[in-house]
Amino acid sequence: MAIKATIYKAELSVSDMDRHHYQTYNLTLAQHPSETTERMMVRIAAFVLNASESLEFTKGLSTDDEPDLWQKSLSDEIELWIELGCPDEKRLRKACSRSRQVILYGYHGNAFDIWWQQNQQKCSRFDNLAVIALNPTAIEQLDTLAQRTMRLQASIQDATLWLGNTDRSIEIQPTVLQAAKH
Repeated sequence: MAIKATIYKAELSVSDMDRHHYQTYNLTLAQHPSETTERMMVRIAAFVLNASESLEFTKGLSTDDEPDLWQKSLSDEIELWIELGCPDEKRLRKACSRSRQVILYGYHGNAFDIWWQQNQQKCSRFDNLAVIALNPTAIEQLDTLAQRTMRLQASIQDATLWLGNTDRSIEIQPTVLQAAKH
């Protein structure tokens, strides 16, 4: 018998002073059996950094041809494809050909640093790809916020994200390694 996904619910209040976006989202996340809590929380952080009414979580790890998050147009075209971790170049090439914009959030510390050294030149070929590193020390703390039912507050100012609940707040400083060229 297959292990089922664990369902998390989050009430997420986003205050993005950089983009002037202020909204509360009621999210339902399915944590795949092979997904760590840390990775699930990185998906929430990626959602916050790109929050919009049309941004949504996908089936993620259980589906090879979908990203972790995406934003589609009314005509069902992929406008934004968000990938996490250290994907292979073939997956990024596919994402860049199918979507107007692709953002990769790396968060594995040394593993991501090595991945970036090996793939930086390949990534530079894609004009619509942004590569952003998330501080691994901050990311390690994210799972302390994880609960089956969460009330989270997110604030973004000067490209710095603060994500927290009533007990603690974690500062995440994204580092742009490659900006999209368009």
